[in-house]
Amino acid sequence: MGKYKRILLKLSGEALASSDNTVDPETLNRVVGIIKSVLDQGVEVGIVVGGGNIFRGAALAEAGMNRVTGDHMGMLATVMNALAISDSCRKNNIDVLVMSGFPIGGGVCEPMDHNKARQALSNGTVVIFSAGTGAPYFTTDTGATLRAIEIGAQAVFKATKVDGVYTADPMKDPTATRYDTLSFDEAIAKNLQIMDTSAFAMCREHNLEICVFSMLEDTNTLSNILKGEALGTIVRN
Repeated sequence: MGKYKRILLKLSGEALASSDNTVDPETLNRVVGIIKSVLDQGVEVGIVVGGGNIFRGAALAEAGMNRVTGDHMGMLATVMNALAISDSCRKNNIDVLVMSGFPIGGGVCEPMDHNKARQALSNGTVVIFSAGTGAPYFTTDTGATLRAIEIGAQAVFKATKVDGVYTADPMKDPTATRYDTLSFDEAIAKNLQIMDTSAFAMCREHNLEICVFSMLEDTNTLSNILKGEALGTIVRN
């Protein structure tokens, strides 16, 4: 796994929340710990974070809200989460840059620029990509895949509440077993919904590996995967 020089870490918005806080300080510290563990190995890291802990546009669209409006609101929620993560990074002396899929003035964050992002990553700066793709009707999974391709990442690491991809839902089926590796074709044939269809297709087309792992176990899980330990599930061509 030492082949990874640059990765894209995908975080769900829900993963930042707790029962008491929309954005939980303890979870932010965990995210910073994960980032530090990667940087300590000399691996460059970009991040895409969702916004579901603050606002889910798709749900309100089903209730009658204009879908484009709802998606724009959801994208703004991802900006809020990105700013929260960046603040925690700075408090821990980690250089960080926040970019947005659409322009936001006032010094809040910079517009997406793949050349500037690549340069920042090469200099050891963590780049957080917010606002998804910058367009409605696309998920943050697709945004993560797009950004990973733009910055030349070797893999997308998707942090979830479970430690990989299973034969069935491990929360419901105690006999479910975890896959160590899967091909894209196997995942499609088994209907394993690892990412949305467009994101998954982009990964397969661009030979971009996906690793699903748990961010709940400890902050060194991703670092240990990068060292070659058989944790999580790797999906590749």
